[in-house]
Amino acid sequence: MILLGAAESRELDRLSQAKYGSDASALMRRAGEAVADLTIRRWPEVVRGAAAIVAGKGNNGGDGLVAARKLIQAGMRARVLMLARPEELKGDAARAWRDFAAAGGVATVAVSDADIDAFFAAGEPPAAIIDAIFGVGLNAEVRGLTRLAIDRINAAAAPVVAVDIASGVNADSGAIMGAAVRAALSVTFGYAKYGQVSYPGAEYCGELEIADIGFASEAIGEIAPRGRLIDAGEAAAMTAPRAVNTHKGGYGHLLIVAGSYGKSGAAVLAGRGALRGGAGLVTLAIPEPALPIAAASQAELMTAAMPSAAGGFAAAGTIARLKELIGAMDAIAAGPGIGVGADRRALVEWLIGEGAAPKRPLLLDADALNVIAEAGAEMVRAARGPVVLTPHPGEAARLLRSTPAAVNADRIGAARRLADLTGAGVLLKGARTVIVAAGAVTINASGNPGMAAAGMGDVLSGLIGALLAGGMAPAAALRLGAWLHGDAGDRLARRIGPAGYLAGELAAELPAALGALLTERVGG
Repeated sequence: MILLGAAESRELDRLSQAKYGSDASALMRRAGEAVADLTIRRWPEVVRGAAAIVAGKGNNGGDGLVAARKLIQAGMRARVLMLARPEELKGDAARAWRDFAAAGGVATVAVSDADIDAFFAAGEPPAAIIDAIFGVGLNAEVRGLTRLAIDRINAAAAPVVAVDIASGVNADSGAIMGAAVRAALSVTFGYAKYGQVSYPGAEYCGELEIADIGFASEAIGEIAPRGRLIDAGEAAAMTAPRAVNTHKGGYGHLLIVAGSYGKSGAAVLAGRGALRGGAGLVTLAIPEPALPIAAASQAELMTAAMPSAAGGFAAAGTIARLKELIGAMDAIAAGPGIGVGADRRALVEWLIGEGAAPKRPLLLDADALNVIAEAGAEMVRAARGPVVLTPHPGEAARLLRSTPAAVNADRIGAARRLADLTGAGVLLKGARTVIVAAGAVTINASGNPGMAAAGMGDVLSGLIGALLAGGMAPAAALRLGAWLHGDAGDRLARRIGPAGYLAGELAAELPAALGALLTERVGG
């Protein structure tokens, strides 16, 4: 699914009108009427009741006035709260006001807190509320009368329909600009917006309906947006069936640098993710004290004992040993369970400086990211080849010298900053995983809360490592890996239950997730 930012949305509107002849008043009419029609379709009982429409002074408010007029014509009792004086409206919004008034519409103009309180206290309780305060252009904190109106909308018992985007949600990031409407339904125009599908904004936008209001197809082609929400169709386009005449050498050799004494499970789970993700060969480089446990846990893993210091990697000996192995490898995944400290820092610095090569991408996760955070995330820029980072919000916060709360408040912005800082592809884990790679932002639609469990990220590291080793470009490997990982979790949630399934079980489900995509690709 195509995703647009605020600037792209404005350019789509501008080009459609200025270059390709779309009529501005027709676009507004279709937008408002789509909101009204979808409100009635979603809650048919509202036709017998009253609707409250809260309208701002811009075109979003004009869309709301068109919706109010259409609801009146459908037999509803529609009342409007104007957060601007009618004489302040311009262009098509002013025309929408005149049409609303001509249809018998009644409006309250809010000039004080008391006006807003009186509007929500007066008359019969609304059966539905239409939020038409802000559109996609909001980029400042919500204050004053508008904030009070949003609070009153959220306090009402009626379902809320947002026009284009829930007011208060940043369209580019999903960040909440001080306060935001909690909509049950958002009717957006033409294409979905980043902020509607990325948290926290996704939580406020509710169910999403995309209405075709007549933007010119040539305009979207000219804009060529790169943002995507990865769904099954998008993921299937990145897959291809294996040739019949094939062998393991054609699917890559992945080196996993992971584990320590007491943390061998992280290394094993990464190995299982790689094997179940289709890697032809997987070698696990692990400190010698942890090797017997790892080797006994997964027979298909090849293992290489690394010199140990206090149960973890001894840097000098490990680097010397890896130099012997690395020439045969197609990709490296490093970090799960390695711990932190001077030896691990020296090892990670070597992997960045020497391990990564133009044709040997490097994935860094877990403790490797914690080591980098201590040294400064800019060190990743020293890599000779492509690097991808797969942090959870806590790791991303350490890399950015921030906090997990700040990262989660603007997940897209945090992933973008980390990609800019390091020059790496970034996959920020969490609900609606965010991927910033090759200059594009992608949001992953698969996954569920049951995946918030130990070891899930280790499986993801191995899976993405397998895709990299198989020759997939880093950006594509992050996108496809995120989808497959989430879809495997969704399959387990349906079969086992909403929580309590294990990371090892998720790894075992990856072939079925891939098989479903291949079936989707060939049309069943």
